[in-house]
Amino acid sequence: MILNLRKSYGQFITSGFQLLFLIVGIKANSRAVWIVCLVLMAVLSLFAWYSTLRRRRAITDMPTSRIASAAQGYVELSGTGRPLDDSPLLSHLTQRPCLWYRWRVEEKNGRSWKTVDSGESQLSFLIDDGSGRCVVDVENAEILTRYGNTWRRGDHRYTEWNLLIDDRIYALGEFRTLGGGMVDLDARRDVSELLSAWKTDQPALLGRFDLDGNGELNEKEWGLARQAARREVSRMHREARDESGVHTLSRPRNGRYYLLSNIDPNRLARRYLLWSIFHLAVFLGALGEIPWALQFTDGKSEKILRYPSEGMRQGQ
Repeated sequence: MILNLRKSYGQFITSGFQLLFLIVGIKANSRAVWIVCLVLMAVLSLFAWYSTLRRRRAITDMPTSRIASAAQGYVELSGTGRPLDDSPLLSHLTQRPCLWYRWRVEEKNGRSWKTVDSGESQLSFLIDDGSGRCVVDVENAEILTRYGNTWRRGDHRYTEWNLLIDDRIYALGEFRTLGGGMVDLDARRDVSELLSAWKTDQPALLGRFDLDGNGELNEKEWGLARQAARREVSRMHREARDESGVHTLSRPRNGRYYLLSNIDPNRLARRYLLWSIFHLAVFLGALGEIPWALQFTDGKSEKILRYPSEGMRQGQ
């Protein structure tokens, strides 16, 4: 999923665009271009600041829930990562047993590298916190990991990232319990469907409820059949509710942050705090330089570019 590949490098990509706008402004050496570049830097930095701050607050403001007692909805979970079944997932490049992997293959193209192949696994895995287990859907999650290996073979460079079995997994997402006490049951519908199924086997139906033996069911006998169907449906519903439900974690339907990581959440929160400070500083810096850009003169471009503050004072 290309979107997810970009998510993990979002802060670096944003910083790259900020640097690109700065370089474009320097090379263009034009007041109009400088104004456009500074405005774009300010807008991009503002959005990046809000995004990183939102992620940090999601981590710091959400208490950790226990799987067995977690409320339905947006939750924070922490537990040991386990494979979904006895056959562990093997990573694409190294065949390493893991919970999840992402890979990228690049080819040497002059002085740069060109991506020729990339992807990531889609298999769910389990989080076990001692109180219960939860099936984690990796699709559309932002996955951050401390495991990343890069190596070269000839003109190709290979990179692989993993979440490993028995890693401590930190997760933010939408928690839902399927089945068990949370199953949605409709007694009227199920009674009607059960009676319809009984009608397909007329000899068995008559054998059970045709009390006078005339080959058809009268109103009283149909009443007995409906009562028996209600008892049967009631029994099946009790059994369904007594069964343990399956806990799942997936992307929130309301667009909230969906995160899976084997990095300590306190470290993640600090990382997002530093990025938010950086983006805010760039925003304020770009905004503060717009008055300088409005006074920019092509004839003084070399001096202003080298010493922008001095150029602003002279222009004033």
